[in-house]
Order: sequence, then structure tokens, then C-alpha cells
Amino acid sequence: MNVSDVRNDFPTMRKGKGVYLDSACQSLRPDRVIDAVMEYYTECPSCGGRSVHSMSTAVSVRTDETREALAGFFGTDDPDCYIFTKNCTEGINTVAYGLDIKKGDVVVTTDTEHNSNHVPWLVLADERGVKRRFSVSKEDGEFDMDSFLEQMCRDVRLVSVQHCSNVTGCVTPVREIAEIAHDCGALVLVDGSQAAPHFKVDLEKLDVDFYSASIHKMLGPSGMGFLYGKKDLLKQLRPLVYGGGAVGRTTYSDVQLAPVPDKFEAGLQNYAGIFGTKAALEYISDIGFDDIVKHERSLMKKIFEGLEDVKGLSIVGPDRPERRCGIFAFNINGLLSHDIAMMLDNMDGIMIRSGMHCSHPLYESRGLVGSARASTYIYNNDEDISRFVTAVRKIAEEFGDH
Repeated sequence: MNVSDVRNDFPTMRKGKGVYLDSACQSLRPDRVIDAVMEYYTECPSCGGRSVHSMSTAVSVRTDETREALAGFFGTDDPDCYIFTKNCTEGINTVAYGLDIKKGDVVVTTDTEHNSNHVPWLVLADERGVKRRFSVSKEDGEFDMDSFLEQMCRDVRLVSVQHCSNVTGCVTPVREIAEIAHDCGALVLVDGSQAAPHFKVDLEKLDVDFYSASIHKMLGPSGMGFLYGKKDLLKQLRPLVYGGGAVGRTTYSDVQLAPVPDKFEAGLQNYAGIFGTKAALEYISDIGFDDIVKHERSLMKKIFEGLEDVKGLSIVGPDRPERRCGIFAFNINGLLSHDIAMMLDNMDGIMIRSGMHCSHPLYESRGLVGSARASTYIYNNDEDISRFVTAVRKIAEEFGDH
């Protein structure tokens, strides 16, 4: 992978907009994706799947092509198993409220989940009497298989876990979890937002029942995500939203829902986002995950080496860079994470995220009020890391408590 060529594909990089280290929140977009979005608005700004004129047909064709691209990207055969959503959160909620989860059913998650995979289960516990169990992670955030096994028995209806943490960068052993859950008769839902952009995800091999992710973290347009589900389960799942485009026929007294995936996509869709999604998947595929993984591990190693002797700096998560999946969360004694983020931006245009990163229970369980988080992706280079390391060292030395 030629990083210079990659950086030249991104408008914000060409314009020198600073050092962007916030890709775990939302990735930047290359020209190819922006052009695809504009293609919809300039060439065929119409509604797919309803009218029969040429512009509408072009949108319908591209929609089908994008589902096929998703299926190929994630190693599955049936494009109709992919539902377009606004984001990963909507996909998780679709499963949470679409399954017939009732009082007494158990949902098992981990103690390090993003709020998108935590709050829906809290609400269902309050509304329906659903029971919660947590697999407790190790101190550094690594998944603890022994703790998970302790939570599993025949009363578990669903296991819902992240594939990769947006705080620690730890990767969850999803395939092993799926085997154990299925042996107990439970279904498996995976939050793949932090995994899908960074390493190859083969859903056929993982054998999970549902997988949700955000395209806006994968170089794609904002407001785009997807939910994958096994076909027989999607047929049983109730939609989160009802309306036009999601029905086969209605009368004054009843409704016949459309087949999968249409029954989940009521109303006019984000067609520009669908155009951009296909372009984003193609862009990532052209680079290849082998090069992406190699590049991100190199950047993370440089961060660790550059900051290993900084006094007052503590790391949230494992101390091995190869376990971080492009995420470096840290604190500096005497400083709030928001202070660190603002100083980095003011000093050298270095953009990171700060706070609890929508993973409040994780921080509270460890007695932390948050952390600063730098997250890398394909367009970051050694100079970005050098500037980040230099600025963090200066902040720690001049403003931190030693």
C-alpha cells in the first residue's frame, strides 16, 4: 500500500486539514466515494424500486449491486441478507425489538460494550422483564472466556457482543462465542462497527446470526449502515419501521409485508448513501486487508514506542500494540481528557476524541472519568504519528502531574 497515493485520494488530506486521528468515530471519505454520492444527485436523483422510468431503474440496479458488493465483501452468498440502515445502532435495535424476546429470557453481553449494544437491553429489561448477564472482561479489557462460559446456559436467548472495542481495541473471539451460544440454543448478534473497517470479516466462517456495522466508519457516507442476518431469521424478525416500500399489499383491514430485505426498508432510502457504500467497499477491497492490518499495526507500534517513557501517561487497554486494532486510549495525570484533546487541536491541528466514548459502564467500572483516544486508519502516515507523539509528550511534560 502506497500511503502517499492513498492520502492523495482524500480531499481533507490534500488540503492539509491537520492530523485526523478520530477514525473510530467516523472515517474520512475518498474522492471515489464522494463522486459516487454526487453521481446519484447529478445523474439519477430518483426513487428506486417504485417507478419504471430510466432514472429509477438505474437507482434500483445500483441498490442491487450494492447488496451484492456487501455479500462479497463479507463472504456470504445471498445479497438479500443485507438490510440498509442509518448506522450500526439501528441494526442492533432492529434485532432487539424484532425478536420475540420476552420476560425471563436472558441476554448476555460483555461489560465493555458501546451504549448502542447496552442501552437497548436495559430498556427491554425495564419494559419486558428481560434478564441481563455480563461477561466480565480482564482488567486490560481482553475478553475472558471463563467468565463468558459462567453466564451461558439453556435460558440464554441471545448473546450480543462487540467484535472489537472502540476503547481498548481488543478483538472478541466471535467464532468461538457463536459455537458456545449455539450449543446453548442461543442466537448471536455482533456489533461490528470497529472491526469491519480494519480486518477481514467472513460472516460465513464466523457463523453469527446477525451482524451490524456502520458504513460511515468504512470510508462510506454518513448516515449509512447495514444489518446482516441469516435468511430464515430475517423472515421471522419484525421490522423496526413500517410503511411504503416495505409491503406487498394492504387493504383497509390488513397488510402483507414484502419479502426480505424490502420489509425492513420502509420509506424512501438514502440512495446517495447506497451509491457511496458500493464505492467505499470497492476502495477498501482494492487496497486489501492484509496491507491495512500491516499498516495500522506499524502505526500503533510507533505510538507505543514514542510514548513508552512519558511520565504520568497511562493506557486504557492492553499494553501490546498488536492488540489495539487502530485504537490508542490514554490519560495524563492531572488533566481531563477534553483538555488533552483541545490542547492537541490548538497546538498542531491534531484531532482526537475525548470522554467516555459511549462506553460509560466500562469507565465507571474501572474508576475512570474518560480518556483521550487517538484512532488510526489507512490515510495516516508516520508524520501524523510523529506529530501526535511530540505533542502528547509536550502536554505531559508541561501540564501533567508527574
